[in-house]
Amino acid sequence: MPHHESPLIVVMGVAGSGKTTVAALLAGRLGASFAEGDDFHSPANVAKMAAGHPLTDEDRGPWLASIRDWLAAQRTAGNSAVIPCSALKRSYRDLLREAGPVRFVHLTGSRELLTERIQSRAGHFMKPAMLESQLATLEPLADDEAGFDVDVAGRPEQIVDQILIHLIDEGTH
Repeated sequence: MPHHESPLIVVMGVAGSGKTTVAALLAGRLGASFAEGDDFHSPANVAKMAAGHPLTDEDRGPWLASIRDWLAAQRTAGNSAVIPCSALKRSYRDLLREAGPVRFVHLTGSRELLTERIQSRAGHFMKPAMLESQLATLEPLADDEAGFDVDVAGRPEQIVDQILIHLIDEGTH
C-alpha cells in the first residue's frame, strides 16, 4: 500500500484476543475512523452466538459485506479506518479486500490466555466454548496477504506500539 493512501486496517483474531480494545486504541493513535465490527451483526446472529451456537458462513456473509461496505465508504471519503473483525477465513478476508487495499493485523495468543479473557467478560455474547470453534475455523494469514501477526500477551498500549512499528517499517503509515 503506498504511503500516501489512507490505510484500511482490520484487526483480526479469535474471541478474547482484544480486537476491539486494540483497534479502538490504534484508530485513536492514527486519527482514523473506527467502528465496532460486532455492531454490524444482525440481531439473529447475536442471538445465535449468545445461545452458544457458532455462526455459519451463510450467517457471516451479510455481516462481512456490511463491514466491507463501511470500509469502502471510508476509503471513498479519503479516511483512514480501523475496524475489529474476526476475519477467520481467507474467503472472509477476500470479501473485505473488495473495499480496497486492506491491511490485516492478526492478534494471536495462547489458548489459555484467550480462554481466561473470555471468561472474565461480563455481558458479552461470546461464550468460552465457542473459542474452540473459532480456533478450528481460523486460517492464519497467508504469505500473499497484506498483514502481520502480533502477540497479545502485553498490555493494549504495548500491542498498539508493536502494530505502529510494523506499519512504519512497511511504509503503510
